[in-house]
Amino acid sequence: MVLVISLRYHVVSLTAVFLALALGAVLGASGLSDRLLIAVSGERDSLSQQVERLTAQRDAAAAEQRSADAFAAGVGPSVVAGRLNGARIVLLSAAGAQSVDRDVVIGLIKAAGGAVTGEVVLTDAVTDPARADQLRELTSRLLPTGAQLPAASDPGSLAGGLLGGALLARPNTPEVPPAQVAAALAGLAEAGFVRPGAPPPPAQLAVILSGGSMTGVDAADQAAVLARMAVELDRAGGGAVLAGRTGSADAAGGVAVVRADGAAAAALSTVDDLQTAAGRIATVLALREQADGRAGKYGSGLGAQSSAPGVAAG
Repeated sequence: MVLVISLRYHVVSLTAVFLALALGAVLGASGLSDRLLIAVSGERDSLSQQVERLTAQRDAAAAEQRSADAFAAGVGPSVVAGRLNGARIVLLSAAGAQSVDRDVVIGLIKAAGGAVTGEVVLTDAVTDPARADQLRELTSRLLPTGAQLPAASDPGSLAGGLLGGALLARPNTPEVPPAQVAAALAGLAEAGFVRPGAPPPPAQLAVILSGGSMTGVDAADQAAVLARMAVELDRAGGGAVLAGRTGSADAAGGVAVVRADGAAAAALSTVDDLQTAAGRIATVLALREQADGRAGKYGSGLGAQSSAPGVAAG
């Protein structure tokens, strides 16, 4: 609603400016009737009133949004309490992810009784088409013993297969030796694909945090790399959630790529409004959903089925 009001506000404001300019030209001309001047002046005043009214509506809608967000943030810990008791979750932050989202999601996971085993921070190089061949080569060379790469040859799937094999474990399957996990992450860090950090112990679930829509001439390809990586992480363990900010459900967003693929959307949960308190709560509830073998599409963007698991659509 705030966006709609803002657009109307700018249109009306621009119209008022042009009318003011036209009025100045009219006043400078000679031989024009007073009735025309009065009509133009009246239209200008009317538009000015519309600007004031739309400004007030925009400010009121923004205040309502802030109030709703503050309320959701306040009740968030109680909403998720006990939902992830004993679950081990690894956090991956993609390019564009915001530290505030990361911190709040980690806090909610802990409030839900889950444990964050660690965090892997991905760099822009992961989705850079110019680095795709290097990433492909590294995935096969760094793959831990016992882990398998997907049959696909695209860099996103291969990177997801490598990270999934190193960071996630399924029940009744041998865990990858810590030394091999450390070697895989160190190799990726040395090549500039992830930031250096301590290798986390095996997790059951993964949450991938991202920003909004990708930008640039390769935006669509970058979004596809992120989406396919998330799909492979989902397959490697007990489930995963891809959560992005506003724009992530647009055409050049990773969430949009997942939702456009029926098979991927049926397995991997997505959230498209991570910048809101409701979106962060939905991310944690979606982890519970994944642990139960279900998936969903949440938020307010294109393709979302509801705001959060267990909330009726609309």
